[in-house]
Amino acid sequence: MSLVTDIPFGARSTAADVVRDVDLSGKRAVITGGASGIGLETALALAGAGAEVTLAVRDPHAAGPAADRIRRETGRDDVGVARVDLADLDSVRAFTQDWTGPLHILVNNAGVMAVPELTLTPQGRETQYAVNLTGHAALTLGLHGALRAAGGARVVMVASSAHLMAPVDFDDIHFARRPYEAWTAYGQSKSAAILFTVALAGHWATDGITANALHPGGIMTNLQRHLSDEQLRFVGATNDAGERLDVPPGWKTPQQGAATQVLLAASPLVEGVSGRYFEDCRPAALQPEPAAGGTGVASWAVDPASAERLWDETRNELGY
Repeated sequence: MSLVTDIPFGARSTAADVVRDVDLSGKRAVITGGASGIGLETALALAGAGAEVTLAVRDPHAAGPAADRIRRETGRDDVGVARVDLADLDSVRAFTQDWTGPLHILVNNAGVMAVPELTLTPQGRETQYAVNLTGHAALTLGLHGALRAAGGARVVMVASSAHLMAPVDFDDIHFARRPYEAWTAYGQSKSAAILFTVALAGHWATDGITANALHPGGIMTNLQRHLSDEQLRFVGATNDAGERLDVPPGWKTPQQGAATQVLLAASPLVEGVSGRYFEDCRPAALQPEPAAGGTGVASWAVDPASAERLWDETRNELGY
C-alpha cells in the first residue's frame, strides 16, 4: 500500500475544496446514485473540474432534473444518464455491455440501508448485500476493460463506518439460517465492499487501476428512508418536535459528505494510492475494538485472506 501524507483536507472540507485547481479535461466518470445526495455533489464536482459524467441510476427519468442542474451549473453539455438497477444484474450487464471507450473514474456510490424486513432479490440475495456489494462488483468487473484502457483509472467504493457493526458471515450471507437484523445486514454489506476493494487493488494493480473505499460521514440523504421515527430520533436526526434536521449536530452537509470520494476519484494527492479505507479525507487507522459509532477500519474488513475469499466467491457467482 502507498503512504499518504500532507493532505490538507478534513471533515469540514467540501467536494469543491478538493477539486479546486484539479483539471479532469478528457476524463470520463460514472457515478452510481449520481442524481441525489452525495452522488449528485460528486457529479457536480467532477463535471465542474472538466470530466464527462454519466449518472448511473435506477430511474433515468427521475434523474433528468439532476442532469439539467449539472449542465446548468458547470456549463457542460456532456452529462449522461443511464439505467443501472444494482439489484437487477441484467440491468448492470446491459450497461457494461453498452459502454464503449475508456473509463477513468468509477464511483460506486449508490446504496441502501437498514431495510427493516428480510427482502430478497429475484436471484435470492439479501437486498442490502445485493445492492451494496454484488451489483457494484458486477458493474466494476464488467467495466474492467474500459478501466484498463483509460490508463491510471480509479475505482472508488463508498462504504461506511457501519462496517464496524458486522463482518461478512461467509457461511450465511443472505440470512437463510440466522435471524435477519437490518443493521447487521447493512454492516456486513459494507464490510464486503471494503474487502472487495482490497482484493481489487491487488488484482488490478498491473492494469494501472487503483481502488479505495471510504466512509463519507453522516449526511441526511435518501439513504435514511427506511429509518423509523424512533431510529431517527436516536441518531439525533430530528428535533424535539420530531422534524428532520437538514444537518444534525455532528453530521455533514452533502457537499462535505462528498469530499472524501471526490478526493479519491480526482485528486493528485492520492495518485497511486490503492487498497485503502479513508474517512474525513484521510486514511483510517486500524480499529482494535470495532463498535457501532466508532471510527477507523476493522481488521476483518481489510484481512487479505477474507478479501481473497470474497473476491473468488463473488467472481464465481457472477461468472467473471
